[in-house]
Amino acid sequence: MAFCNSRHLLSSAVRGLSASPSSDLVRRSWQRLPKFYSASTLSSSEPTGAPLSAANISIEKTVAPKKKLSPSKLVFGHTFTDHMVQIPWNATDGWLTPKILPYQNLSLDPACCVFHYAFECFEGMKAYKDSNGNIRLFRPDKNMARMNKTAARICLPTFDHDAFIKIIAELAKLDSDWIPSERGYSLYIRPTLIGTQASLGVGPPQSALLYVIMSPVGPYYPTGFKAVKLEATDYAIRAWPKGVGDRKLGANYAPAILPQQMAASRGFQQNLWLFGDEGYITEVGTMNMFLVFKQPDGKFELVTAPLDGTILEGVTRDSILALARERFDKDKWVISERKATIKEVADHASAGTLVEAFGAGTAAVVSPIKEISWRGQPIPIPLQPGKETGPVAEQMAKWIAEIQYGEVEHPWSVLLE
Repeated sequence: MAFCNSRHLLSSAVRGLSASPSSDLVRRSWQRLPKFYSASTLSSSEPTGAPLSAANISIEKTVAPKKKLSPSKLVFGHTFTDHMVQIPWNATDGWLTPKILPYQNLSLDPACCVFHYAFECFEGMKAYKDSNGNIRLFRPDKNMARMNKTAARICLPTFDHDAFIKIIAELAKLDSDWIPSERGYSLYIRPTLIGTQASLGVGPPQSALLYVIMSPVGPYYPTGFKAVKLEATDYAIRAWPKGVGDRKLGANYAPAILPQQMAASRGFQQNLWLFGDEGYITEVGTMNMFLVFKQPDGKFELVTAPLDGTILEGVTRDSILALARERFDKDKWVISERKATIKEVADHASAGTLVEAFGAGTAAVVSPIKEISWRGQPIPIPLQPGKETGPVAEQMAKWIAEIQYGEVEHPWSVLLE
């Protein structure tokens, strides 16, 4: 099969959009798939004992501060700050006193259920330093809500959102000198919740540990965008109906590494995860996927998969959709959360109406895509002349960064007092 490059480029003038229904073909295909249970259907009961509180945080400062690397030498996830948070929980007492401690190893029984039955979930969020030296978090309420939904799904204790944000804020303020001040740099924050009951019996954990570690990180693309090549993957499935693909479980990530290695051996940077005989596009690597099509009426359509239980409820995904609906020209754009197939992408490429594709997530914000390999044939994705990105990805990266670094006042940017 042959595909041609789209000649249609997007203008930079954009404002306020309306949603679009999916095509009849996609809607009929999707109706044949099983329905999904809501998040609340498979949630555990409220945790017993004392609720999580930020009123009595215990702080022990390190007496041996680590040497800091220069920002240019930072490697994602390899360097950690001086302190961490530990908050134990048990079924009798509930949440115990939150502790900010020097960064240290955990001491766990070899029989802990996290090792044997994967009682573990986590979040990924960032703190930023604005031009005035203030610390800002980006939409932490979304991360807390998602973590609670994930915890409930695997019978781990839930917690008060606001209290945990306050605890994370105290940790970020204590280690604020670890946040590089240069634009593009940030402090990656990794809240993690594990089951700690020492038993080989399979059941809801009666004890758990909520902890937070932090790592200074540089820009994902230090020398500018680098568009990637994907392999459309149907020989392995990342998530499936009524599963846990929409939960941030460590158990969702390890099985995806082998297919990624297989794709890399063939020259591709990531997998484009497909689902079902129809080849529905779900995610790209560990990111949400966005497509831009030109419609017959001349409008552009920004498409991403719906929150049907198979994809992660990405904070960046939600941010891109909200900004597009607020700022794009409603007479020129349609914003769609719908099922799209790999064949639809190929057909648009052949017709010259495939405009752009990119991934979206916390680490990179956006990751432009230049090619998708499907059944051994390349589908070229247009990029802007002389650039390694399309116009929508470039614009979204700019808008989101302006909010993250406090250059534009916005309720998503939470200033730490």
